[in-house]
Amino acid sequence: MKFVSNLSANRDALLFVALAFVWGTSFMAIKAGLAELPPVLFAALRYDVAGVLLLAVALWRTDRWRPGTREEWTLVAVGGLLVIGLHFGLLFTGQQYVTSATGAIILSTTPMLTPLFAWLLLPDEGLGLPGMLGVLFGLAGVVAVANPDPSVLGGQFIGVGLMFLAAVSFAFGAVLTKRLPGHLPLATTQAWTMLLGAGFLHVLHVVLGEPALSTVAWSTDVLLSLGYLAVVAGAGGFLVYFHLLDRLGPTEISLVNYAVPVFAALSGWALLGETITTATVGGFALILVGFALMKWNAVFGRVVRLEARLARGYTAKNVYVPDTPARDGGHGYPSDD
Repeated sequence: MKFVSNLSANRDALLFVALAFVWGTSFMAIKAGLAELPPVLFAALRYDVAGVLLLAVALWRTDRWRPGTREEWTLVAVGGLLVIGLHFGLLFTGQQYVTSATGAIILSTTPMLTPLFAWLLLPDEGLGLPGMLGVLFGLAGVVAVANPDPSVLGGQFIGVGLMFLAAVSFAFGAVLTKRLPGHLPLATTQAWTMLLGAGFLHVLHVVLGEPALSTVAWSTDVLLSLGYLAVVAGAGGFLVYFHLLDRLGPTEISLVNYAVPVFAALSGWALLGETITTATVGGFALILVGFALMKWNAVFGRVVRLEARLARGYTAKNVYVPDTPARDGGHGYPSDD
């Protein structure tokens, strides 16, 4: 049983790193694809493909492949508009102006903004002083990354603003969908959310007067970027994320948002020649502090439990003895499960 437990934990750790890698490098893939594809059309095509793939999963693995009530259609419509449509329309547009690392760092404020909206909109949610301080640190981090010049509003400032609005849209949409009733399977919910979001993006693409699909030069780089974002980061990333959410819980899996910028920065530097500035690193540090404050109760509680587990692993001479057999035939190092 101990071997099976360790094997499962190692698999979860590998999946966590793989998810951070895939989502981090997706910012680099967006930058590469934007060289040929208009941003809103690019986002729409990504979720055309990802939505169809997840709908196939829903048809295969669930007994309900589409919404059946007005409440369920409302749920996927709100998610499609805010969590997919508006969020990724702003994200892809903003990514034109900033580096891969900057885009990923600004998006890492989402886990901080979500509790803020929950506190404002859900009566049972609390924020507290640490949470309020966390919001302030997070906003300070965004300002540091934007590094605005008072004399001119350049592309960096615009890009950071659009990316931050993308994070706001996602967080707001996540809280609204939590308030809405619905009992659809997860794959079905996400598939229709993606498909409706893609439809909204196609409409927005026409309204904004972006170049038509027929004008796109379908180079190898464009096809690879679209395939990677839709299949690997989109449908595949979703499946891994919700597997880990079930295995690890919301606090631990939310940490992936802070591993993503590392891979985004490295891939942007290695493949696109992007630079990593001191302001970018400093802003990321402030956002990390903000996240720790927002999640203070969960993080502090886990630190206390970890210290207790470590204390039980030491002998009277402070010599660490892992996996010491207990007298009852078990192990003297119980898990938190």
